[in-house]
Amino acid sequence: MSVDERIGWSRDGLAQRAADDVPDGAYVNLGIGIPMMIPSRLPEGREVWFHTENGILGLGGVPEPDQIDLDVQNAGKEYATMVEGASTFDSSLSFAIVRGGHLDIAVLGGMQVTPSGDLANWTAPGRTPGVGGAMDLVTGAKQVWVVLDHTDRAGKAKLMRRCTLPLTGARCVTRIYSTLGVFEPAGAHFDCLELAPGVDEQTVRGLTDAEVVFAGGGR
Repeated sequence: MSVDERIGWSRDGLAQRAADDVPDGAYVNLGIGIPMMIPSRLPEGREVWFHTENGILGLGGVPEPDQIDLDVQNAGKEYATMVEGASTFDSSLSFAIVRGGHLDIAVLGGMQVTPSGDLANWTAPGRTPGVGGAMDLVTGAKQVWVVLDHTDRAGKAKLMRRCTLPLTGARCVTRIYSTLGVFEPAGAHFDCLELAPGVDEQTVRGLTDAEVVFAGGGR
């Protein structure tokens, strides 16, 4: 499938769908890319403490042009805001939070995910390796959610039987939000919990390298 033939959730819609599931009171790390869009889409009245590894606890959404503070950026080097009560700190304390098991969820991007929960998201052929804190996050967070396009730019599946790229972590992913639906690794297959609007089971099967089991037992 070419990039001009995309179906399912847009990136905005995908960020909104993941934001809908972030529980009240959670401490959540956000990776670079689509995950950084989540704070701006959090349901009204829900209190979540977003952590970013460059040293913010209490990350907010994207600022309006006239509200930009040049000193406040997220881990993707994008201008950001901070909520009331937020704190800032150095990298050593930031990673102590990660490695100390204080994060309920890490929401990361991904290049490949398997039914056993393996994740590859830090390097690919032709790219300069830059693992950052991903390996710490998949080990330290209680849950790991992956938010991604269901296929790459060439139309190749990202939900794979096995990763062909170097692993970030093994058996670490608990939930996957793709442009085609919501999935969970189930060992030998992916469980599809929800299909994105306009997406059918046949489309998901055709664009997924591994077996998928749908709600109600459909394969």
